[in-house]
Amino acid sequence: MFITFEGIEGCGKTTQSRLLYEKLKEQNVSVIYSREPGGCNIGDKLRKILLDPKNVGLDQRTELFLYLAARSQHVKEIIRPALEEKKVVIVDRFNDSTIAYQGYGREMDIDQIINFCDYACYGIWPDITFLIDIPVELGLNRAIMRNSREQKDRESRFELESIKFHSKVRAGFLELSKRFKERFVVINGEDTIDDIFFKILDVVYKKFAI
Repeated sequence: MFITFEGIEGCGKTTQSRLLYEKLKEQNVSVIYSREPGGCNIGDKLRKILLDPKNVGLDQRTELFLYLAARSQHVKEIIRPALEEKKVVIVDRFNDSTIAYQGYGREMDIDQIINFCDYACYGIWPDITFLIDIPVELGLNRAIMRNSREQKDRESRFELESIKFHSKVRAGFLELSKRFKERFVVINGEDTIDDIFFKILDVVYKKFAI
C-alpha cells in the first residue's frame, strides 16, 4: 500500500502524514515514512540544492531533472523495496508535486512531465493520494509562522515564489485530483487537525480494511 500526501506550502500535509504513520505503527502495521525531495542519502543532498533560497537562478529544466533524479534514487532505495516487502509506505510529496510545481507552476508541458515522472519512479504510483487543500495566502502565512516557530533563518526557495505562482500550483493540484480521481482524496485544510486526521483515517480504513 502506497499513500502520498500533497498540497501547497503550509497546507498541513507533513503533520497529517506523520500522524497517520504514528497511528499505523501503534496498530502494529508494518509501515515506513519518508519525504521528498530526499528520503535517502543522495536524495537528501539534492534536496539541499533544490530548496536552498540562494539558488534562485536554477533553470526550470535543471530543477525538474534534479527532482526526478532524487525521486528515482528514492524509489529504488526505499519505496520499491518496502512495497515488495508488503509494507505500507507513506510519503510526504511525490510525483504530483513535480507535476503541480514544475508543470502548472512553471508552465512546462504537463503530459511530458507525467511521462518523465513515470519513468523516474519505475512506473510506481500511489494507491491513494491525500490532497490537503487550502487558500494560498493562508498556506504561506502558516509556512512563515512555522519557520518562525522552528527558528529557521530563511524560507525555502519555493516559499519565496509569488502568490501568482502558488495559485497556479494550487490550481494544478486540483486539476490533477480531477484527472486522477480514482486515487485522489481532496480534504479541506482549513478544518482542525483532528477533523482532517479522522477523515484520513476513515478513508484508509475503508479502502484497505486495516
